[in-house]
Amino acid sequence: MTKIKEVVQVLERYAPPAYQESYDNALLQIGDPEATVTGVLVTLDCTLEVVQEAVDRGCNLIVAHHPVIFKPLKSLTGKTPVERILLKALQHQVAIFACHTNLDHVHNGVNAKLCEKLGIQNPKVLSPKTQLLTKLETYVPLEDTEKVLEALHQAGAGQIGEYTDCSFRITGTGRFTPSPQANPHIGEPCKTEETIENKIEVIFPTFKQNQIMRALRKAHSYEEVAHYLVTLQNENQEVGAGMVGELEEALSAEEFVRHVKEKLQISTFRHTAWPQKPIKRVAVCGGAGSFLIRQAKAASADVFLTADLKYHEFFEASSQMALVDVGHYESEVYTKELFYDILTKSFPNFAVDLSYTDTNPVRHS
Repeated sequence: MTKIKEVVQVLERYAPPAYQESYDNALLQIGDPEATVTGVLVTLDCTLEVVQEAVDRGCNLIVAHHPVIFKPLKSLTGKTPVERILLKALQHQVAIFACHTNLDHVHNGVNAKLCEKLGIQNPKVLSPKTQLLTKLETYVPLEDTEKVLEALHQAGAGQIGEYTDCSFRITGTGRFTPSPQANPHIGEPCKTEETIENKIEVIFPTFKQNQIMRALRKAHSYEEVAHYLVTLQNENQEVGAGMVGELEEALSAEEFVRHVKEKLQISTFRHTAWPQKPIKRVAVCGGAGSFLIRQAKAASADVFLTADLKYHEFFEASSQMALVDVGHYESEVYTKELFYDILTKSFPNFAVDLSYTDTNPVRHS
């Protein structure tokens, strides 16, 4: 039997909470993590109707992209829509988990799904984040080098893009004098010792620091493990906002309009004037993405497709790049399919259902 916390762990490994924005609230928002899962309902938004759908379909866990709880609650009396959703979930023992901007920011997350729907090939993160990586430097006896490296790699160190088990080493002479109370692996107390060592370096996501250090100390033979941790300014090419890539074939403006409508199953969308050239390179950001207009221009995108653009933001388009606003719901609704794919691969022993409730609050007449 699978517990709710096990489902949460799978989703958080896929989209680590450390990658969410500071204002966000991506986590298990309500429910007992030790409860056994009877079924999972995946949705973009969690509304009263979605909670009722979960009850009707025998699902006691809702996995949503948008969190129900964004601001602290001062009461739980049912006077607001959020409170009514939470009360209904509590009454029916339905847990609610949200995976939001952390899923936006991973390279195989929301924007990758949008690129897949639009047929955008070889997508790359449009605006990679910095200060998410740490470099570990440590000193290891020659005979222990492979054992220590293997432990560090298994703990999550040494992955750079599509390359794993990445490290650097240089051989040199270590010198030390153990105290009378020391129990040295090499040498004797109160006697200066020199030994040939490898200095090894690996890079890892900063949020994995505790597990990396536990692995290092467990695998290392020294009583005192000399090491340095350095926070890097490097961009993490695997984590960030938006994506950019290219269509299989360049399209005219008319062809691109038809393409977007067909692939996203929409009948209309807002946009600026089209560039006077074929459309090939396309940047995207699911949800509100106006903050990435400058980055889309810098990436030489012909079109930047996103949502929630304000009137004055449309003026930021140029003769070289059009802005397209397909709608918030329309740009992220396929996140449900992403959740479904992740969970069905990991948990074949219970039902994972796509919600059929239309949670889009916007209507067009």
